[in-house]
Amino acid sequence: MASSFLLSSSPSPFILSSRCRGRHGPNPYARASPFLASPKPLQSPDVWMTSLTPNPSNFLRFVGRARARCTSIGESEAKDAASDEAPIGEDSAVFELGKQKISSWVYFTGILGVVLFALNVLWIDPSTGFGTGFVNAVSELTDSHEVIMLILIVIFATVHSGMASLRDAGEKLMGERAYRVLFAGISLPLAVSTIVYFINHRYDGIQLWQVKSVPGIHELVWVSSFISFFFLYPSTFNLLEVAAVDKPKMHLWETGIMRITRHPQMVGQVIWCLAHTLWIGNSVAVAASVGLIAHHLFGVWNGDRRLASRYGRAFEVLKSRTSVIPFAAILDGRQKLPKDFYKEFIQLPYLTITALTLGAYFAHPLMQSSSFQLHW
Repeated sequence: MASSFLLSSSPSPFILSSRCRGRHGPNPYARASPFLASPKPLQSPDVWMTSLTPNPSNFLRFVGRARARCTSIGESEAKDAASDEAPIGEDSAVFELGKQKISSWVYFTGILGVVLFALNVLWIDPSTGFGTGFVNAVSELTDSHEVIMLILIVIFATVHSGMASLRDAGEKLMGERAYRVLFAGISLPLAVSTIVYFINHRYDGIQLWQVKSVPGIHELVWVSSFISFFFLYPSTFNLLEVAAVDKPKMHLWETGIMRITRHPQMVGQVIWCLAHTLWIGNSVAVAASVGLIAHHLFGVWNGDRRLASRYGRAFEVLKSRTSVIPFAAILDGRQKLPKDFYKEFIQLPYLTITALTLGAYFAHPLMQSSSFQLHW
């Protein structure tokens, strides 16, 4: 639902390798280097001076020429364009079964169980949690369901984006894992309250249009919602980091859905909001959509700002060949799709999202009945 619900390692292309990189060189989709995860000034004077070049394409051409000089005997120099197409970010949605540790997933399962239990006891359960009191306090401010919906979204968005902006400082103060636990511990209850209130009051507004009986509308809404989840949840590719089993990192993704748009969560949220607003057709749905879309549009600016601060020139180069508007960089030639682009989507995380999305659709009656029992 939210952006940001829910915003890094092979040698970086910015660092000239001592190995030759001919046509049999390393996989261009190899993971990003520790240089991206923790940017530091390059030690080589030549490369450092080049990194100050204001034109990213000139910089990439320099790297391409330097690499071409160490090609093996009989190979021609690499074309300048090749360096423009070499990924500098991470390959998203990679899941290598052979590198997984059973102990890590046991920890993940245990942590997930503890989190859900604590969430229920401390927030959801009316007899022990604070969720009912929180929603009631907001509801006392006005009789308008539209305004209450917006207030809940503003509270969540302020906390979520605010803590995301303070991430660097927070992680230095208390460590990556501790800050992730604090971030989730505050954001998750607020998100649950907002979702439950929307489910319970989505039909309480003023009816603006009614198109449910129009042929094809149900199918359009269903397909749009299904597609939206492929954009909404790229951050869940690293579930072990989400649960702080692995040390959380701020990733610089480049492949997969990122080729289509640099901010897939914003795009997914817009698609989801338009589809559900079309289907429900009342003022509460409009208010919820306005609040959620505004939150994610802010996330576009804030996310780019944070990535630029963390990765510097690496992000600026990636930004130059990606786009916020879906497919824009592909259509204007800034994003060069490899011939096997489709393989970037045939990976376990995308298959998992497919299964969970279908499951969520069929679980709608269960989610609705559970929300109604809370009387929020």
